[in-house]
Amino acid sequence: MALPSTLLHFDLHLAHADVGLDRALSFKVARHPSETIERVWLRVLAYAWRWSEALEFGPGLCEPDAPDLLARLPDGRTSEVVRVGKPDPARVEKDVSRSAGASVAVLFESPRRMEAFLAEARERGLARLESAELAAVDPDLLRSLSAYDERRIRLSLTFVADHLYAEVAGVMHDAPLERGHLR
Repeated sequence: MALPSTLLHFDLHLAHADVGLDRALSFKVARHPSETIERVWLRVLAYAWRWSEALEFGPGLCEPDAPDLLARLPDGRTSEVVRVGKPDPARVEKDVSRSAGASVAVLFESPRRMEAFLAEARERGLARLESAELAAVDPDLLRSLSAYDERRIRLSLTFVADHLYAEVAGVMHDAPLERGHLR
């Protein structure tokens, strides 16, 4: 018998200083039995980084080709596709090609992984990836956040330009978001 997913509850105070966003959000994330807490945190950070009213979590690891986050317009068309971790460059290029007019973004677990992704994309000639927004989280920040593995987590995330400030359980963490470009 397969193990069920674990529901994690997040109470998030989210601020994006550059666009004047300041919101209190509560949401649940289903953690697949084979999913690491680091990947859960990466999905939460991507949700906060790309937040919009329409953005929702995808089905997760149970459907490996599905995006980690997805937003749709009222008419059902896709407006945003977000992947996290270690996506295949060809898969992200398909997202760009199939999602005409939609934003495509990837949040990597480290700048090193993002550079490997970009090197592979250049080697394979995947020019359409130029339109995807790529960013990487500092691995030390991700490791620090991953220490919080409770069923209910209260946190504050603030984005100022390409810098992320996180407060969890009264402890402050911060690190840059490194951007990547195919060029």
